[in-house]
Amino acid sequence: MFVGYVRVSKNDGSQSLAPQRDALLVAGVDPNRIYEDLASGRKDDRPGLNACLKALQPGNTLVVWKLDRLGRDLKHLVTTVDELRSRNVGLKVLAGAGAQIDTTTSNGRLFFGIFAALAEFERELITERTHAGLAAARARGRKGGRPRKMDRSTLMMAMSAMADSKANATDVAKRLGITTTTLYMYVNGDGSLKEAGQVILGRDKT
Repeated sequence: MFVGYVRVSKNDGSQSLAPQRDALLVAGVDPNRIYEDLASGRKDDRPGLNACLKALQPGNTLVVWKLDRLGRDLKHLVTTVDELRSRNVGLKVLAGAGAQIDTTTSNGRLFFGIFAALAEFERELITERTHAGLAAARARGRKGGRPRKMDRSTLMMAMSAMADSKANATDVAKRLGITTTTLYMYVNGDGSLKEAGQVILGRDKT
């Protein structure tokens, strides 16, 4: 199933979402499954995108007019696309430099793989910087720690937070001290439990 997202940078009426919506409709997106934002791409608060990402289910394909409609910067774009891949959600770009991206085709899957490689590269850089920071902290007599793993209390907070339609998974994971990947291992986008989450709650009851 196709799910669409459209965005313009200004909400003063000088820009219209209509051309993007028309392109998505021609591509086969149901008009009731198109999410929209009237905000600059650099703004962190994009409720339309947050709702869109929460609505996506494994096997769905996110359709956008151009890549710059999706990401607020390159790092955010790479992270978002890799999150889609990890959730088994496809991506289809209709125009612009990213028009080759269509995970329903072999070439499109190749581009998806490139984004995954970029995301892995970014994670490795973060890991290197983290290790360097911990080493420097230890040298100054301080101790660092690993991110919190999922336990019953963290899981309950994750369920409650994700049940909010305005919640952003990346922000929720950051507040809980876990990764977005870990969050989605246990909880769906609507806050309901996945099998791994059910195991934790079931185990704690025994």
